[in-house]
Amino acid sequence: MKFRERIFEIVEPRYNSQDSIQTRVYDWCMLIAIAIGILPLMFREQTRLFYLFDLISCALFIIDYLLRWFTADIRMKKKGLLPFVIYPITPMAIIDLLSILPTFNFVQKVFKLTRVVRLLKIIRVVRVVRYFEPLRIIGGVIKNQRAILFTVLSLAIVYVFITALIMFNAEEQINPDTGTILFPTFFDAFYWASCTLTTVGYGDLYPVSTTGRVISIVSSIVGIAIIALPSGIITAGYMDELKKRREQRNGTKEDE
Repeated sequence: MKFRERIFEIVEPRYNSQDSIQTRVYDWCMLIAIAIGILPLMFREQTRLFYLFDLISCALFIIDYLLRWFTADIRMKKKGLLPFVIYPITPMAIIDLLSILPTFNFVQKVFKLTRVVRLLKIIRVVRVVRYFEPLRIIGGVIKNQRAILFTVLSLAIVYVFITALIMFNAEEQINPDTGTILFPTFFDAFYWASCTLTTVGYGDLYPVSTTGRVISIVSSIVGIAIIALPSGIITAGYMDELKKRREQRNGTKEDE
């Protein structure tokens, strides 16, 4: 096996069925880099230890970025210079680059009057999807079932819109806490409908009339059914993907 192909299998395990020790070590190293990279964001005061963590994390991110760029042609299954030119503008490459830039002083000086640097560091959390296998599996399930999930999402949005429209016109009572109309704008009604559909129930907006409460009851019951749909689809797809990966690994061991 060529050197570059071996590097590709280590940094991009989701593109092959192999699960070597090197791949696991690499994934855990990157997960640790992400963890120590976002640790300073949990504190207001920044210490020298946090600065050291940031440097170590950034160094590992740079190595990872270069290795992925180095094997871009294998990943895209294309020959020539084009894959190496395209890779830096791919979505995940941009995320990788944005997670690296905040460490450099020149970026901090440019944005020293804002919280852009800290916000850019939060992007590092997105990288967890790449190295944490359960999240990779869920990502694959969502990709495979995207048509069905999109249909469910469309259904949820239409239902929220209709429920908000009904509530906005049906509930015209005064909020006893503020002395104003409960739903002064359609956005307030849409916000309430979204919270009701997801059964969040913050309690900041709620109907007080009998009509409004009946609408709320119906919306909550239907909302439970709609929310259960994507959960069942993702769960079934996740179990199928686990079974498929288990069979692939058993097949690989038998071949060896």
